[in-house]
Amino acid sequence: MKTLIVVGVIFVIALILVNTGLYVVDEREQVIITRFGEVQAVSRTSGLYVKLPFVDTATSYDRRVLRIDAPPERMLDRDINILEIDAYARYQIIDPVQFRKTLQSEENARRVLGQRINAALRAEVAERSREQIIGGDVELDAEGNPVTDDEGNSQVSATENRAIMLSEVRTAIRDELDAEPESFGIVMLDVRIKRADFPGEVSGRVFERMRSDREKIGRKLRAEGEEESRRRRARADRTVEVILAEADQQANRLRGEGEAEAIKILAEALDEDPEFFAFQRSLEAYRSVFNQQTTVILSSEADIFKFLQGPGATP
Repeated sequence: MKTLIVVGVIFVIALILVNTGLYVVDEREQVIITRFGEVQAVSRTSGLYVKLPFVDTATSYDRRVLRIDAPPERMLDRDINILEIDAYARYQIIDPVQFRKTLQSEENARRVLGQRINAALRAEVAERSREQIIGGDVELDAEGNPVTDDEGNSQVSATENRAIMLSEVRTAIRDELDAEPESFGIVMLDVRIKRADFPGEVSGRVFERMRSDREKIGRKLRAEGEEESRRRRARADRTVEVILAEADQQANRLRGEGEAEAIKILAEALDEDPEFFAFQRSLEAYRSVFNQQTTVILSSEADIFKFLQGPGATP
């Protein structure tokens, strides 16, 4: 019985020693071993490692790219407009010993770096206009065309302006971190804006102003369109009148030439055979008179009947 108790105690002690003397490094982690607050080892390769039981302490930090969600803040742009900026950043722990010494934990890192991100953003937002940050109305000239700079280049879009601004924010944060007396043991990879907009209480007024500006531009464009429409319609009507007048003139000329040619042909035919001409005219008179339902009483000796007396009648 005593032997079983001794074996059980030894087994429990061995289990405790194994549990406290071994630690596992995951492929996503990096582990620092400290002894009475002093760093003894840093393990970055995944595997099973040994440490002194009850003396050494293993602290793990993430090796992956970590995210910081900076708290949304209200900032003033160049024109003293209040903008609500919601940003986030990506960073990575490259020196866990220095990270433990300065920031101590990822929660503390999110708080400290979030404040620095917002401070750098506030400085950059103060140098830009609302259109450059969140977009909106493009500045137009009197003709309704986008305003260009002195070199003839059109305005840069809000997306490109934000990319430039965030690049400068990243550079400012990196310079600030490099200027620290002690490095934080991290590298700032990227800074992005999730949302940039007016606060809710002023959005309605802003949208109303934007709507009125668009309506003014629309009225101007519609007036210019109506003026151009009237000008083109008048030009088309004048062209139609000119074409019709020329067509009438040409028609009258051709009609006169045709009638003159007909009279000439008729005169030539009359000169060649007056008897045939008289016969043709009599036939036309017969067709015109005898087809009507009008009763006409004429003498049989009338000249109109002379071709009805016989084919050889003398005119």
